[in-house]
Amino acid sequence: MTGFELERVDDPPPMPSRPSDGHKGTFGTTLVVGGATGPRRMLGGPCLAARAALRSGCGLAVLGVPESLATAALSIVPEATAIPLPITDACDVDAIEAVREAASTAHAVVCGPGLGSPAGVEALVDAVADLEDRPRVLDADALNALAGSSRTTLHGPIVLTPHPGEWNRLARRLGIERDAISEIDRPRAAAALARRFDGGGGPVVVVLKGDRTVVSDGRRLWRCEVANPALATAGSGDVLAGVLGGLFAQFHPRAGAPAKKPILDAFDLACLGVALHAEAGAGWRRRHGDAGLLAHELADELPPARGRLLASS
Repeated sequence: MTGFELERVDDPPPMPSRPSDGHKGTFGTTLVVGGATGPRRMLGGPCLAARAALRSGCGLAVLGVPESLATAALSIVPEATAIPLPITDACDVDAIEAVREAASTAHAVVCGPGLGSPAGVEALVDAVADLEDRPRVLDADALNALAGSSRTTLHGPIVLTPHPGEWNRLARRLGIERDAISEIDRPRAAAALARRFDGGGGPVVVVLKGDRTVVSDGRRLWRCEVANPALATAGSGDVLAGVLGGLFAQFHPRAGAPAKKPILDAFDLACLGVALHAEAGAGWRRRHGDAGLLAHELADELPPARGRLLASS
């Protein structure tokens, strides 16, 4: 893994415009799977991701959350719909089948925000990872489940969004020796993980989060040069996962459907999602400063940020 070359990309692709005659079906459905009932209740993560998917422009968001949390989830994001999953302290076969059924009508799947670590969570994450006919984003607890599994390959299009700690857990299991914190080594750390997991069928993309987030599919590399300490807040990563899922639902080629123009693959859309997330954070920072950002405010900054990216294209 020491000698591979990376193509450095200078800029993410331009933000595509929206057709004026589009409807909510035009802009796709994002399924978000997450939420945990114990030992600590976690509902904010999937709700923030669903809100961000909608704020990024997707037409519909569906929350796949434990049944006991579904009503509360819809009170937080009333614009979404919910699939109540039969999860308490374990992810059983019924929960996995419910996720597969919900995914069959979605155009992108985000798995992991606030998911926790119930028994059987590895099987649930594996089931999402196996949905090879649609783009997937594995985030947060889905990455922890992946690190605890024996899986060594993924079939794209799929995006992994680790922070350095999550990267380390995955890398240790796969025998990758890199430094996910070092500014010099971070690009190759992201690329090495993408290469190691790539089982074909479409790119495996790693978004290595942190100061100057790095995006790589093992062949190409883009680094976001926007540094913003305001983004160091709970839920910022959930918003990013939702942005990625929302953009995938809108712009990734759909199986069996005519390709949209421009054609953007998983790497392109991951770069665009990181850029949109960074621009939203920058918009908040210009008005409020370096601290105090709440993640739902970040999600609500996405539409004007998207407009600025469109104007600069």
